[in-house]
Amino acid sequence: MREHRRRASLTQADLAARVGATRQTIIAVEAGKYAPSLELAFRIARAFDAPFEEVWFFNPEL
Repeated sequence: MREHRRRASLTQADLAARVGATRQTIIAVEAGKYAPSLELAFRIARAFDAPFEEVWFFNPEL
């Protein structure tokens, strides 16, 4: 997600405002300390104008 945000030239605060979250939530998601709700995950993908699968992936090894 961080790479998508940087490519979009968005700060964490910018992305948070676009998706209706707090900057702290965006920081935690990027750090892997918080799994976003499905709704928030879709909002984030939409903010990048990217398919959900391009932004999010599941690694069963983790």
